[in-house]
Amino acid sequence: MSTAFGIDIGGSGMKAAPVDLSTGQLADKRLRLPTPKPGTPDQVCDVVQELIASFGWDGPVGCAFPAPITNGTVKWVAHLDDSWAGVDIAGTMSNRIGAPVTIINDADAAGIAEMSHGAGVGRLGTVCFTAFGTGIGSSVFVNGNLVPNTEFGHLYLAGHDNDVEVWTAAKVRKRENLDWPTWVGRVREYLEHLERIISPGLFILGGGISKDFDQWGPLLGIDTEVVVAQMRNNAGIVGAAMATVGWSAAKSETS
Repeated sequence: MSTAFGIDIGGSGMKAAPVDLSTGQLADKRLRLPTPKPGTPDQVCDVVQELIASFGWDGPVGCAFPAPITNGTVKWVAHLDDSWAGVDIAGTMSNRIGAPVTIINDADAAGIAEMSHGAGVGRLGTVCFTAFGTGIGSSVFVNGNLVPNTEFGHLYLAGHDNDVEVWTAAKVRKRENLDWPTWVGRVREYLEHLERIISPGLFILGGGISKDFDQWGPLLGIDTEVVVAQMRNNAGIVGAAMATVGWSAAKSETS
């Protein structure tokens, strides 16, 4: 299987494209549609159907979803409607589109893509991928093995009343009109906390704001090595597509 279809569901947008599994490159120009509000299961599945139909795709689909996923079921959700909690999302979407659907946490999907085809290729030890967008997503790899559903964006740091993504997500920078040094100061505090609790050898920073990494990355000044995600905002699509064949199977195709 050389091509698979990936969908990345975010708090503000839903992106999709077929993916060449041997290279990790999109096999066609991606399509992005707004995430419906409030983002109920029926509303989101409607957009999923529209994305699939726009490419004429009729095979298995991989879907990156912004929530912890256990056995295809949503545990809880922060950036879509609360009615997703407890939903068998894999079964729900499969029934709607009439094809198998593999569900994976969105940050886990993006991290898998970076570890297989991007900035994390060949890196051992502890690697932490962090995506800054509507919220903050995270994925952790130890010697290339994924530790799923970490959700570090929902950590609480001393001196703050809300979880870290409430004051550090890329969306917050826009909403509060923060300059780069001010926002980076918040990111630095978050990453330094992660340094203390997981001692990573590498941070890979992604999400939509990664396109501006040249402006804010050099301001971080932390001890751990930091690199920008090479796949930028396509990583979730690629990782979702890879999930349709299983990450280990997808990795073997690139070896």
